[in-house]
Amino acid sequence: MDENSGRPEDNTKVFAKNAVHQNLDVYIWDMDETLILLNSLLKESYAEAFNGLKDVQKGVEIGRKWEKLILDLCDDYFFYEQIENYNQPFLDVLSQYDDERDLSDYDFNQDGFGPPHDDANKRKLAYRHRVIAQKYSQGLQNLLDQETIKLWDELYETTDAYTDRWLSSARTFLKECSGENKDTDSSVAFGNTSTNSTDMNCQRINVLVTSGSLIPTLVKCLLFRIDNLIIHGNIYSSWDVGKNECFQWIKKRFNHPNVRFCVIGDGWEECEAAKSMRWPFVKIDPRPGTPYRFPGLTLTTVSHYFSVVYGSPNNENDEE
Repeated sequence: MDENSGRPEDNTKVFAKNAVHQNLDVYIWDMDETLILLNSLLKESYAEAFNGLKDVQKGVEIGRKWEKLILDLCDDYFFYEQIENYNQPFLDVLSQYDDERDLSDYDFNQDGFGPPHDDANKRKLAYRHRVIAQKYSQGLQNLLDQETIKLWDELYETTDAYTDRWLSSARTFLKECSGENKDTDSSVAFGNTSTNSTDMNCQRINVLVTSGSLIPTLVKCLLFRIDNLIIHGNIYSSWDVGKNECFQWIKKRFNHPNVRFCVIGDGWEECEAAKSMRWPFVKIDPRPGTPYRFPGLTLTTVSHYFSVVYGSPNNENDEE
């Protein structure tokens, strides 16, 4: 479709003039079985890898609770029942159809959104995407009641304990990759750069490319507490277009003299796409005892992959 040829670049086409000569590292992440664990809990493969040391059924129950919570939030707050069949590769893909109308009194249940996918309905979908982006930026604490927040917190902690701190370790590593030692919610679409880091010669960006559909992915980012480390403008769904196409968009979007890309994931598709782009690929291995998992993966390991493909920059400072 024509709008897919665009990229969420309007906010990113102008890189800071004083940063032209800085290094720019772009970390491109997979979601499932990389930053989070869900499918492997539901399918029992995560627990089975521990040869009886993990309660398999408990893992399945945890996965089902996450599945229900994700779908409930998608439907209750993010228009998923209405737009499930209109998946897009990123939220800004239809921004050209958004006339910036005030939506404070807009009735999304009575606007007649649906087929055909003409300009009028693209505008209605763009409205929904705008509201979704706003809710993502605000965070779940401003959407959910206290009872739901309590259940969510308990489920997160239970999952983190069951997975030996996979979730919190992955989140900590994302913070390290962003060059930030504190949580921030950048309004700049480059997002999460290291301008406040001690390494002033390198900016770092986290981008997510998931094979899942866009809206559940955004909700997962919120629920698994990585929304302030990967802004909505840096989240792509390859569901319809494939990861190679998404990687092409990202390469064009972050066109920078000293840019380096690194892909981190567990699947064959991102591996093949990274290979076609000649980018380093770090394959996550969830089995116990491997260094390519959480906790375990370090910036030292990732910097090795960078150096194999790009060489070692003179001012590299990958170890925090």
